[in-house]
Amino acid sequence: MEFIKPQSTSKAPADWFTGDVWWDVIVAGQEPSRMRANLVRFSPGARTNWHTHAVGQTLHVVSGIALIGVRDGTVFEAHPGETVSCPPDEEHWHGAAPDRFMEHIAMWEGTGDGTQETRWAEPVTDEQYNGPRTRNQ
Repeated sequence: MEFIKPQSTSKAPADWFTGDVWWDVIVAGQEPSRMRANLVRFSPGARTNWHTHAVGQTLHVVSGIALIGVRDGTVFEAHPGETVSCPPDEEHWHGAAPDRFMEHIAMWEGTGDGTQETRWAEPVTDEQYNGPRTRNQ
């Protein structure tokens, strides 16, 4: 058994995010583990750029309201305690609603074969971010 030494909170790179975002690495698995998990804090209106994950990504909302968008224009709203799974290679973005902070745990796997596990694309426009929201009931 090993206790993992916590890393300091760090500001997320402006190249990948709009607005102020911070994260705490929970685990960055070393081979043979491919597990990755971060606690991510988004300021109101902050969001990721469009991106994909080679092996998919799971988001568990801890606080606030998460917005998760996909390329067909759908913007899903997720609340604390809800978990959303994004399949491998699905282009998506996620972030906070415009009026409150949001925290989620982002979980994904490394590829294990040396390929890029996350592929980043362009920023989400205000029009895409402000699209009509839907709830999964």
